[in-house]
Amino acid sequence: MTPLAPTISAEAAPRARAALATPGQWAVAAAIVAFLAVALVIPVGTVVWVAFTEKGTGTFTLVNFYDFARTDLLVRSTWNSIIAAAMTVALATVLALPLAVITTRFDFRGAALVQTLGFLPLIMPPFVGAVAMQLVFGRSGTINLLLGDWFDIEIPFMEGLNGVVFVEGVHYFPFILLNLSTALRTIDRSMEEAAQNLGSSGLRLFRRIVFPLAMPGYIAGASLVFVKVFDDLATPLLLNVKDMLAPQAYLRITSIGIADPMGYVISVVLVLLSVSAIALSMLAMRGRDYATVQRGGGGLEKRRLRPFEHVVAWGVVVLILVIVLAPHAALLMLSLATVWSYSPLPDGFTLAHYARVFGDSSVYITNTLLYASLAGIIDVVLGAAIAYLVLRTKLPGRQWLDWIAMAAVAVPGVVIGIGYLRTFYGIDVGGVPLATLWIVIVLALAVRRLPYALRACYAALQQVSVSLEEAAENLGATKARTIRRIVVPLISGGMLAGFISSFATASVELAATLMLVQSNSDAPLAYGLYVFMQSPAGRGPGAALGVIAVVLVAVCTFLSHLVVERQHRRQSRGAAGPAIPGATG
Repeated sequence: MTPLAPTISAEAAPRARAALATPGQWAVAAAIVAFLAVALVIPVGTVVWVAFTEKGTGTFTLVNFYDFARTDLLVRSTWNSIIAAAMTVALATVLALPLAVITTRFDFRGAALVQTLGFLPLIMPPFVGAVAMQLVFGRSGTINLLLGDWFDIEIPFMEGLNGVVFVEGVHYFPFILLNLSTALRTIDRSMEEAAQNLGSSGLRLFRRIVFPLAMPGYIAGASLVFVKVFDDLATPLLLNVKDMLAPQAYLRITSIGIADPMGYVISVVLVLLSVSAIALSMLAMRGRDYATVQRGGGGLEKRRLRPFEHVVAWGVVVLILVIVLAPHAALLMLSLATVWSYSPLPDGFTLAHYARVFGDSSVYITNTLLYASLAGIIDVVLGAAIAYLVLRTKLPGRQWLDWIAMAAVAVPGVVIGIGYLRTFYGIDVGGVPLATLWIVIVLALAVRRLPYALRACYAALQQVSVSLEEAAENLGATKARTIRRIVVPLISGGMLAGFISSFATASVELAATLMLVQSNSDAPLAYGLYVFMQSPAGRGPGAALGVIAVVLVAVCTFLSHLVVERQHRRQSRGAAGPAIPGATG
């Protein structure tokens, strides 16, 4: 008697095929691995290898790290970087916490406007904000000039490490504001009601119930702020604060050369500090349950503010917004100023700086559009491919693709730049070192911003039911056709949002490009900004270029929000019964 062979229904066939990795999936995975190896793993690995080897012989050694530990300047730079990061988190918390609480926990008119304005500092490059803030808060800035005239006092807002902390706190606080606001909105308000029934109220209620439940959002934002401080190279350089790790790594490589091992040791320390910060943030959440019974519902509504409380709340909000938006106002005035020096306001206004930028420096804008566009396209293609392999296939080790791509978040831009110089400078392309070609800048921008596009594509694909792909395959569509006609159209909103995010952030990236730009003709906008801001005479055109950069990022951010909202509305309309476009056509 012939044994019965197992049968597979038509509905189960796609799932059975998905259980096996296809040659096409292996080929895509291999291409992604090759890109990540060339753009991230090998350059960073080269930095680590040089740091742990003896110069000239290539043998393993810890002498370089011993030399690092007994060099007072480098030890002081390490502590300064850690202190600056911690103080920046503290300042960012002071700025973000009141805005988050007032706009999410109370019936506060203008909450949406406050949240929008609170996001604006992120669209200005921090080193541009440093110059603008010097005009307002510096020793000869508007505030200190007025304080000197009125009260004969001076506050060192921008002196030394204070300036770095102030600039970065103002620039990066939206990370905490956005994450904390989201966490506060999703708290089950019935838990507050239960606490109030037990006699808790006011500050005690917030300290013991509300804030602990929002802790995951706060720690997510705070850890990102902490890491971003290590990544910022230009702000300390523009403020003449050189005893920090990122400036020291840059100065060692540019002044001594790529053969100097100490620049690589500093880079390894930077990566270790960044990874440690992320690991500690994850460890702080480990073993604790922050889940609530229901999400953002029930219990207490937003509390109405009494007249006096409303006045106090508006006073706090206006004060914070004036501080964090002061750099934008100063940058705009500087771009239009004839002369602005040792006076509270400019002496006069002109459009000559914009004429100079569009006439003599248009190459910066052209290069930025080219580099950021290519980087965004690369990121979207890779992000969508990685998301599909992780969520839709059974490819062995597919999760590692996600982890390696996301690891770029923890690698400072100066480390990427140093790694590229060491890895690619010895490779000749037509007699020219590969590291000097503009395509390497695109590669650096792409790998630096890949996590942004990856997360956007990942989230979009998570919202697409796999049953739509299975239905298309049941109707006879091949896997490639299903991806092309079903998956890509359905996640196109996420892909476009990822492209815009990558484009906007790549257009103002400086840390990596500052290491890689070899000629002015290949320089992007961020590099041009940095060059202009180095001299007082160039700060007017630099401010004009900065305004253009801010507008460019602002428009991209706005478009990204529009794309996301349109995608949500489209998915909501199609939730009742989405069609399958092009499955059999």
